Amino acid sequence: MVLASPVFASFRQASWKSRLADVGLLALVSGPLAAPFLAAAPLPILPQIADIIYAMGQQVCPQPELGLALWPPHLIAVCMRCYGTVLGLVLMRWAYARTQGQGRFWLYQYGLFGFAIAFVICMAYPMELALQNFDSWAVDNWVMTAFGWIAGIGLGAYILPMFHEPEIVPKH
Repeated sequence: MVLASPVFASFRQASWKSRLADVGLLALVSGPLAAPFLAAAPLPILPQIADIIYAMGQQVCPQPELGLALWPPHLIAVCMRCYGTVLGLVLMRWAYARTQGQGRFWLYQYGLFGFAIAFVICMAYPMELALQNFDSWAVDNWVMTAFGWIAGIGLGAYILPMFHEPEIVPKH
């Protein structure tokens, strides 16, 4: 049964901060994917919603024109590197639900050293972006997704425990 999974169980017991973070992650996952379908929809309000999603994608993504065409000619709202980052965050959210933040790979517990490790891992994103300036590096959606995925894992390993730590209830 899907509702018995650790992710849903942790959502039911989560603090407001954790739930808000999960809703934000859900928006990051679904918004860029929904945009091409909303843009192609014949109903009057849906293309305007897609325009809002595309405008937000333009603000956060360095190359939104490199997104996949899910409903040609409409593209996903961000490039595949950005979407790979979101997928890395989703993977780490799943891992957090499974481990409840216990484990050596959650980088926040190492303080400044953990931040440095997360920073180095997250540099996969700008490194791939910079490599696109060289003729020998081809623009490839699968490669962009992989580099973004790595960056999302690094980011998630550092920030997710901060959002999903259990609330401490004071004793009376």
